[in-house]
Amino acid sequence: MQRIRLRYTKRGRLRFTSHRDFQRAFERALRRAEVPMAYSAGFTPHPKVSYANAAPTGTGSEAEYLEIALTEHRDPAQLKDLLDESLPTGLDITDIVEARTSGLADRLQASVWELRLDGVSVEDAERAAEAFLAAEEVEVQRRTKNGMRSFDARAAVAALQASRPSADRPVGTPCAILRLVVRHVTPAVRPDDVLSGLRAVADLAPPVPVAVTRLAQGPFDEETGTVTDPLAPDREAVTAAPADRSGAAGSPAAAAQAPEGSA
Repeated sequence: MQRIRLRYTKRGRLRFTSHRDFQRAFERALRRAEVPMAYSAGFTPHPKVSYANAAPTGTGSEAEYLEIALTEHRDPAQLKDLLDESLPTGLDITDIVEARTSGLADRLQASVWELRLDGVSVEDAERAAEAFLAAEEVEVQRRTKNGMRSFDARAAVAALQASRPSADRPVGTPCAILRLVVRHVTPAVRPDDVLSGLRAVADLAPPVPVAVTRLAQGPFDEETGTVTDPLAPDREAVTAAPADRSGAAGSPAAAAQAPEGSA
């Protein structure tokens, strides 16, 4: 069985698709691309697809991850092209690698988010970010299936910085960009929780809905405060010991054919 890990996006209007909507679209793409999927056992077999930390409905993302299991070996680059052609525009495969290590979900330790605040000046956003970071605790509430739940939104935030948008914004239109780094903790702290915290500590209330996009997720470097590539260990493993299904040295086939006592 071959395991493949993919990075994909949710762009444009497709940010409003739910995780279940994406699952259906992706499974249709697997069928269209004729991917030799491995299936679970039991009365209702389903494709072996593992989704990791999907973004909330309504948020865009440049860094969603999943893993699939195949019954036959496929070249990752060719598989990427086939799947990309079979998915709707906006759900795009941007990276793919053969899984050579374990624990992809455990590597997703933090996310980098971009929040576009239309109608908010950069100065107001900076003051709100400073007030949020200066607070020891920022209690917010979120409605769950068990009712309202209160929790601290401050402890999970590793960085929060305001900046100006790109130069293509209309002149005279206030707009601020917040760059947010959030550790993945329990309970999960989402961008809308941070927005609730900014409203609580600094009375920051954007006049229009905030556009939220996940830019990255992966291992969190405590020294630099950066989020790194979760697929890097698999790429390094492939480079260090490339797979050779034809029976070259180092492959399982070669090991089976090697004479006894050979080094």
